[in-house]
Amino acid sequence: MKTIHLPDADGKSSEYILSETSIVPMRASPACSRVAYAAAHVVCDPLVTTSHTSPARLDWEETLAYRRYLWSYGLGVAEAMDTAQRGMGLGWTVASELIQRSLIEARAIPGARIACGAGTDQLDRNTGMTLTRVEAAYEEQCGFIEKYGGQVILMASRALAACAHVPDDYIRVYDHVLRQVQHPIILHWLGDMFDPALRGYWGSQNLDVAMQTCLEIIRQHATKIDGIKISLLDRERERRMRALLPPGVRMYTGDDFHYPEMLQGDEDGYSHALLGIFDAIAPNAAAALNALDTGDLTAYQAIFAPTVPLSRHMFQAPTVYYKTGLVFIAYLNGHQSHFRLVGGLENARSLLHLVELFKLADRAGLWRDPELAVTRMRQILTLAGCA
Repeated sequence: MKTIHLPDADGKSSEYILSETSIVPMRASPACSRVAYAAAHVVCDPLVTTSHTSPARLDWEETLAYRRYLWSYGLGVAEAMDTAQRGMGLGWTVASELIQRSLIEARAIPGARIACGAGTDQLDRNTGMTLTRVEAAYEEQCGFIEKYGGQVILMASRALAACAHVPDDYIRVYDHVLRQVQHPIILHWLGDMFDPALRGYWGSQNLDVAMQTCLEIIRQHATKIDGIKISLLDRERERRMRALLPPGVRMYTGDDFHYPEMLQGDEDGYSHALLGIFDAIAPNAAAALNALDTGDLTAYQAIFAPTVPLSRHMFQAPTVYYKTGLVFIAYLNGHQSHFRLVGGLENARSLLHLVELFKLADRAGLWRDPELAVTRMRQILTLAGCA
């Protein structure tokens, strides 16, 4: 039985006994009843400091290995999204290389599903933004992704939020972009809890008004839209919007608080998945979705249940720093050689936050090698002066 002494808020240390819960399965087939993407994090080069004037440098071997790991569980990869620190140190120059490399990797794996984030982050934020410049930036990134055979996830744009003044501005830009794409895309509505710069997206801070604008765009271009991912952490709004989508347009839940019930669905329908938490809980997600495929709701709920407290802790406010938790778990699980993030975001969460993540990940059965997880957790505690 493995143990570790962990600090608490009072500055005391107590023994924690690891659970004997194990990960299942070691591999999995893609789910049949739901489309499921894990938004994947990146592994940075730990020797390089990233700033606004220097591009991020990635450890390509470990970054791509993690995508192969996600595919091995039958999950799709949502590439170069906010989970990969787009807008938080990972600019378009490196993101475009990441997209190209990941698409090449995907082609070598039968059935590997991948969709890639297209935004407007190549624009110089210090110069004036206009709707025309936003349209051109979106068009450039969408064209790049489709050129290399990828599906586009049309990400919410900080530049558009900065220069659009009314709903019609959003309708204009999305109409322009959706007329250009060659294949159905996934829209992305990212709430301001994930990115404060996106407050008032779709032209209104009233979410009911914003939703109607988004729905108008979807209805006008339904044949060009595979689905929409909404990350608002609001299950009732997701249900309402899901019921209003045109036939054939999927709802992809981005609700890292309520994903089990959104995926299970109810008499009015269900959501598919495009989730950051699936980056951390790939084995559990695969097992739960396979149980859902067979109609075993008891197993489905039991597998997902211990992952929800973990996800809610990881995505607590300020939600934007959830990436720290993903990399922390990947490091303890041996998927990467260090606990560093682009831009130094390993310091974005407190030590006590990480201690609680360790406990919750353990209770969810996430450790592939509990001894390694304990060893690396002790190293983090030692570095913090708490060993």
